[in-house]
Amino acid sequence: MQAAPVRAHARPSVTTALRAVESLLLSGGQRTARRNAWTAVLEDRRRAKDRVEVQHVLDAVADHRS
Repeated sequence: MQAAPVRAHARPSVTTALRAVESLLLSGGQRTARRNAWTAVLEDRRRAKDRVEVQHVLDAVADHRS
């Protein structure tokens, strides 16, 4: 019985494949703008999560003092 052949190259991830397609379709400035926009979305989500966590802490403190 023979072992399966070892691949010399790993399969590209979905992210790698999407970036390759993106580089073919968009100019550098558009890629940068899209990535900056996505970074802003992620940062907004992080801030929203932080606000919810702070609100829970404030509510707990207010309930404790009542």
